[in-house]
Amino acid sequence: MAILTASVRSGRALFAAPVRTLAVVVLLLLPGMRGSAQATPSREYQVKAVFLFNFTQFVDWPLTAFSSDSTPLVIGVLGDDPFGSYLDDIVRGEQVNSRKLTVQRYRRTADVKVCQVLFVSRSEEKNFGKALAALKGADVLTVSDADGFASQGGMIQLSTENGKIRLKINVDAAKASSLIISSKLLRSAKIVASRD
Repeated sequence: MAILTASVRSGRALFAAPVRTLAVVVLLLLPGMRGSAQATPSREYQVKAVFLFNFTQFVDWPLTAFSSDSTPLVIGVLGDDPFGSYLDDIVRGEQVNSRKLTVQRYRRTADVKVCQVLFVSRSEEKNFGKALAALKGADVLTVSDADGFASQGGMIQLSTENGKIRLKINVDAAKASSLIISSKLLRSAKIVASRD
């Protein structure tokens, strides 16, 4: 845990680090994962919170995603929040391209008004189709750890395989929302297509 916290807070080490370095940190943390979300999130969700934070470094949003130069970049959580205050702690005091980072929580897709990265909780699994349809074409990077999320039209799926977090990225879904995902992120991911 100290490795993760120190890396996030010291000199933005994870900010500028290649995805491989992030993967090493993830691999160091995953062997001690616990399965369920709680007041203090499991190590798995602490690592996934760091992924959300780092996605802000590897994605370019169109100017229309922000109402002004000082508008913060919002990381949202839709549905049950598996991160607790940990995600807030990760982004507190951080900036991306001179924009402050902030965290918002939403109970319904209709509540999502201004958001650049949206983690869709597994609690919303039965509503994925409706949520993704409502967000289609919006300047929102959709992320989830639910099975099949990327093939249903979500942009990034955090998939745990053999104790490691792997990325599945639906490039076409990102392009449809005018988001550009860095090749550094794409190199470490499995590219998937939406099911018709």
